[in-house]
Amino acid sequence: MSAITVRVPAKVNLQLAVGPLREDGYHDLVNVFHAVSLFDEVTAAEPFDVNPSAAPLGIRVEGDLAGEVPVSDDNLAVRAARALADRTGRSYRADLLIRKSIPVAGGMAGGSADAAAALVACNELWGLGLPREDLMEIAADIGSDVPFALLGGTAVGTGRGERLAPLETAGVFHWVFALADGGLSTPRVYGECDRLREEAGVAAPTPAVSEALLAALREGDVRALGQALSNDLQPAALALRPSLANTLAAGREHGALGALVSGSGPTCAFLAESAERAHELAALIKDVDGCRSVVTASGPVPGATVAG
Repeated sequence: MSAITVRVPAKVNLQLAVGPLREDGYHDLVNVFHAVSLFDEVTAAEPFDVNPSAAPLGIRVEGDLAGEVPVSDDNLAVRAARALADRTGRSYRADLLIRKSIPVAGGMAGGSADAAAALVACNELWGLGLPREDLMEIAADIGSDVPFALLGGTAVGTGRGERLAPLETAGVFHWVFALADGGLSTPRVYGECDRLREEAGVAAPTPAVSEALLAALREGDVRALGQALSNDLQPAALALRPSLANTLAAGREHGALGALVSGSGPTCAFLAESAERAHELAALIKDVDGCRSVVTASGPVPGATVAG
């Protein structure tokens, strides 16, 4: 095959419980991931430039958000492709094209999604035949959110989020995402979370999954799910970006069943009762100060999948 395209979803955190800072610089987490129908596409193709001196992994990005994505060795998709090649002990070449729709630095794991898609695409392009379990191991070394982008659906992540267990989910849930101008640095948000806790004299709790959340997912109870949503990073995100409080308040005022900052932010997620209500809510909050645009999506959806 000369080119492989993989579609990969964004995620929203239904629960993000942040525990103490570990010696390795990460935090112990309980992270309930939920994949939603907002997708990036990554195509891995045989290089047009066969010059041996050319970079073995080329990268291009298309879409309205292209200018916000690095096209260098720092790109997570490039790092993923290189890690896959290193795993085999052989040299491979590919040109990677990312068609970007997931917000950049928006708390929806867009970079991690691209890394997962690159793993799947290059595994196919290079004819490696590595099983999904091997790809999951490589993904965990790249970033905490990358394994879930491979898995998709709904799952609870523990450790730093990379150890996954799929969750039973009934029905489809409908979402509105309010995208903010600019991003928030994930390390900075975690650092602010630690600072706020220290300032308040509050010890970091041992994270535990919400039983109410698990029950709402099993039963497909959208109202109970809305009440059970939680994010320990939300106070830190609001401290760094106070305008997000207005966005969350507007969503609640206009009938969202649940509202929270997605991951480290600054994207705000709103749970709606139905697809129709999601579209109505999107129209009502699209002009809120600090809100660049809104999109609707549903979940759960599968993880990184070869298109076509």
